[in-house]
Amino acid sequence: MEQGYAVFLLLGVVLVLIDGQMIYRSGRGYMSRAYGDPEAARSMTRLATVLFHLVVLGMLAIVSIINIQTGDPVKDVVVKLGVMLLVLALVHAVTMMILGRIRDRQLQQQLADEMSEEHRQYEQQRAVPPQTRVEPVRGAPAPRLEDKIDPTQIKTTR
Repeated sequence: MEQGYAVFLLLGVVLVLIDGQMIYRSGRGYMSRAYGDPEAARSMTRLATVLFHLVVLGMLAIVSIINIQTGDPVKDVVVKLGVMLLVLALVHAVTMMILGRIRDRQLQQQLADEMSEEHRQYEQQRAVPPQTRVEPVRGAPAPRLEDKIDPTQIKTTR
């Protein structure tokens, strides 16, 4: 049984490392469009990959101590590897979802920033020049009380 345990751990670690490298390499290209900066994309992908490795290696350790009795040591290793592959697939899918959400959030932020900048430029282009102060003309009659405008009746648009 000790030989089967070692084979399971060796195969499990190799599978985890291969899948982790696939996530890292694919994730880097996937995230580079969202971040625009290759270093930021690399950092975010590296963080997600480290999380992936820690979770899956932890699950590998837990699965490795489960005692499966099929009567054949080779079948025991195959069953454990099957369970490990299912766990690996689940964690891989979760990691892809995490990278997708990070990417979507980054793209939404960039879009919001672009829209804000375009709105600011639009407002600057159509800005009304400041109003000049009007001084009363000497000798003109004083405004009558009924000519005054009620400020609550003025409609403003903005």
